[in-house]
Amino acid sequence: MPLTEQLDRLAGFEPAPYPVVSLYLDTRPNQHGRDQHQAFTRKELKARSRTYPANSPERESLDRDIEQIVRFLDNDLNPSANSVAIFACSAGELFETVQSSGVVPQHGLYIGDRPHLYPLARLESQSPRYAALVTDTNTAHILVISAGELVADREVKNVKTKATSQGGWSQARYQRHIENFHIQHVKEVVAALDRVVQDEGITHILISCDEVALPLLREQLPKQLADKVVDHIRVEAHAAASEVLKASMDAMHKLNAKTDREKVDAAIGAYRAGALGIVGPEDTLAALIKGQVDELLITADLQRMEPVAVGKTVGMANDARIPEPVLESTSAGEPATTHPEVVRLADELIAKAKQTSARITFVEDPELLSEYGGVAALLRFKI
Repeated sequence: MPLTEQLDRLAGFEPAPYPVVSLYLDTRPNQHGRDQHQAFTRKELKARSRTYPANSPERESLDRDIEQIVRFLDNDLNPSANSVAIFACSAGELFETVQSSGVVPQHGLYIGDRPHLYPLARLESQSPRYAALVTDTNTAHILVISAGELVADREVKNVKTKATSQGGWSQARYQRHIENFHIQHVKEVVAALDRVVQDEGITHILISCDEVALPLLREQLPKQLADKVVDHIRVEAHAAASEVLKASMDAMHKLNAKTDREKVDAAIGAYRAGALGIVGPEDTLAALIKGQVDELLITADLQRMEPVAVGKTVGMANDARIPEPVLESTSAGEPATTHPEVVRLADELIAKAKQTSARITFVEDPELLSEYGGVAALLRFKI
């Protein structure tokens, strides 16, 4: 199932009066080929279980979750996955897993009253689905890339033309003949690209094209495709998929850095002018609740987010029965904590954005939003 659909469904999970487990694991083997997550999982889950009274409904629900999580990791973990996220609440009939080739920076365990979606939403934001078109005058490859890996490769191949040493009218006729072949090839490439974009839900296209085919491609690209072209990359027409993958990911990284700054500047500028922009976590959350937000801009470093008492902005259910949420990790080999209100705030922001169809952009440069508590937004309308 596409990651976006899973995020949307998890964001709709109502706060529960029972423990909701959110477990994030880096499942890559260490330098000796051994897993690095089993010891963390068993130790941390057991420790959290003991924080609930024995034989209580909360403890029984959590213990069932632990059994199911351990069973999944023992039997159903995909060896090729670099990370896994598991969300469980047996009393709330929730057990969902997300296995990805993307990488989570560290193991993390969160137990609260709803799924902790910030790391998963960040993984989605860092791993957009895009297409890379590599073509010359007779061969094209349309590569679909998601979460840092190749998920589809469509080839379009036509007649390979050759130059001729004939002169006069014969040369002119032959040249027109060749040009017709080239035009026909480009038309087929554009039609194939259009189908891939529609079938795969592509919003960004990267192009690598030789100097002969490029002007023809520009002539044939319809507006709906031309508007999705975000950059040109340079690879050989018959380059290996791994080479295209690296070049395209480098280009997307640079594009994201540029657009992050542009979006933050736009939100701040609009806020200063009293227009369609807002800054700060509390005001942004209030705007999300009212459905005003078109795009949420949130820091990619949870430690840089300003803690805000979410309960002041939106009522939180079952606070008395669920312990304050704490995100534990194995960063640098030592446990680390994130302020409970920051964790709760991040979850509310992500959930409300998903529930109101607001786009989410994780801003990688922590300085861009540092003066605004790590949060800003572009608005659809003002009240």
